[in-house]
Amino acid sequence: MNKIYCCFPGGKHKALTMSYDDGRIQDRRLVRIFNENGIRGTFHLNSGRLGEENRVSAEEINDLYRGHEIACHTVTHPTIARCPLPEAAEEILEDRKALEKITGAPVRGLSYPNGSYSEEIMGLLPACGIRYARITGNSEAFTLPENPYRWQATCHHNHKLLELGDQFLALYKKQYLYLMYVWGHSYEFDDRNNWDLMEAFCRKMGGQDDIWYCTNIELMDCLDDFARLQFTVDNSCVYNPNARECWIAVNDVPRCVPGGQTALL
Repeated sequence: MNKIYCCFPGGKHKALTMSYDDGRIQDRRLVRIFNENGIRGTFHLNSGRLGEENRVSAEEINDLYRGHEIACHTVTHPTIARCPLPEAAEEILEDRKALEKITGAPVRGLSYPNGSYSEEIMGLLPACGIRYARITGNSEAFTLPENPYRWQATCHHNHKLLELGDQFLALYKKQYLYLMYVWGHSYEFDDRNNWDLMEAFCRKMGGQDDIWYCTNIELMDCLDDFARLQFTVDNSCVYNPNARECWIAVNDVPRCVPGGQTALL
């Protein structure tokens, strides 16, 4: 029987994604650093605070974040675990609605404001159209999320960023899928005067042949696509019902399975 492994696009086994909150004006510099190095990520915005002092405006969002993901962070950034459940749902749904009106596309990601969440709030999210939600803290791990509604990043950028980046670059075992996920707030670089940290990290991590540079939702969509693949019992054939192509490794050889097609393996 063929040995089948799922892969990231291009047959890669490592992925890097970034996640930044609040939509502060320092995002402009951060996006420029990402773009210069081919790094991609997700920006979680409070639609009710756009255009306030030191925050990006609604008018600049599409150009500023082009090539990256725009995601929810609630309308007004409350500590939602302290709020009545209908209020938490409204904060999320109204944020989605406003951001989708700006972008003209579905908005399906969330980071919990103030890191605040509960089991009840997590239970609401699928019905609210949210596919994943990021919590705070540092796992220091390169694993895929076990629960996408309690998704903890590898590290905040002020927590062992370059050290963990070096560890990630050194990973080589292709029988695993590895993910490095960095989070933070762009204004913190001004607060600590350490923009050189992110510049050094992006120079180091960019342009690597074995890394897929993705947004948070692209990572989830990739895993969902693989879960929908339909294999024969003996792994000699696969049908890809997805619109997107999927990548698998067949006996350690990368293979692309086009969307809507059946492939012999």
